[in-house]
Amino acid sequence: MKYIDEFQDPDLARRLLDRIHATVTRPWALMEVCGGQTHTIIRHGIDQLLPDEVELIHGPGCPVCVTPLEVIDKALEIASRPEVIFCSFGDMLRVPGTGRDLFGVRGEGGDVRVVYSPLDALRIAQQNPDRQVVFFGIGFETTAPPNAMTVHQARKLGIRNFSLLVSHVRVPPAIEAIMRSPDCRVQAFLAAGHVCSVMGTGEYPALAERHRVPIVVTGFEPLDILEGVRRTVEQLERGEHTVDNAYPRAVRAEGNPAARAMLDDVFEVTDRAWRGIGVIPRSGWRLAERYREFDAEHRFSVHGIDTVEPAACRAGEVLQGLLKPHQCEAFGTVCTPRTPLGATMVSSEGACAAYYLYRRLDAAPARQEATSVV
Repeated sequence: MKYIDEFQDPDLARRLLDRIHATVTRPWALMEVCGGQTHTIIRHGIDQLLPDEVELIHGPGCPVCVTPLEVIDKALEIASRPEVIFCSFGDMLRVPGTGRDLFGVRGEGGDVRVVYSPLDALRIAQQNPDRQVVFFGIGFETTAPPNAMTVHQARKLGIRNFSLLVSHVRVPPAIEAIMRSPDCRVQAFLAAGHVCSVMGTGEYPALAERHRVPIVVTGFEPLDILEGVRRTVEQLERGEHTVDNAYPRAVRAEGNPAARAMLDDVFEVTDRAWRGIGVIPRSGWRLAERYREFDAEHRFSVHGIDTVEPAACRAGEVLQGLLKPHQCEAFGTVCTPRTPLGATMVSSEGACAAYYLYRRLDAAPARQEATSVV
């Protein structure tokens, strides 16, 4: 298949669903790692078309959602400074910090700008040599290479008024943390194809073997998800726990060597806090020592941050797969996309946003007859 619409073919979807129904003999709990996959699942009702025995658990795969509150508050403090032009992708502007968000800072007079690439922020720095330009660098392994390349370019060009506020996280340590949790019910993972397109699959075999869980790399269209579920269920039923690449059109075992080389040059692995989860060892990146002058936290020395999460928000439990969004008492009432309590409601990849957008507002509806996913 060559075209996106082929990966939404209802006849092929029915055939995959039939195979899954014919294969499963006992309950299984699968976690999709990526928030983009969660939105595909909820939008197309894939979770309702699967056999009752197959449960899809939503994982912490939304980079906006797991950016820790302390980093959000640091961003707000830096963005409020008159000498700063603060640049970010648009999905971060409404993520709530303690009491306000970046939209609020802009409304108060802060120079907060939406950009579409970190290179846009670097260009703004070139055009405004008398201002400090900060780019909010968040995300998983997919967005880290262009951010690393931008810092590399800033040093090469001698642009000293540019810096990066870094909050990058890594998927494999998160899987490790999930499996070590005493409340874990996950028996297999659907791994994020775009992450593996950068990093490859080299870190996953040890995880699969250590925790005896299948890990199947999948894409983001309905048939990608269903094929990933099919392969995962077949492994579980056979008692196997291997890494399987169901997304070969984008993923190679070695990943993207050029992108990985850039990451190794600019970043170094560090412990990282995840919002609603806590600190996960070696789960993030920070700028390497030779690039430390471009680290916004180092440059602006923000201290005295006192973070306060809304008491009614249970986004942490949603991110850990312990709670479905509609099971939170605040969901759809005091917490909506217009008045979000947590990042999972405002992010375009957040599980709460998916449930609200596609009207999963109450208890899970009854399973539907498998007719179409388009």
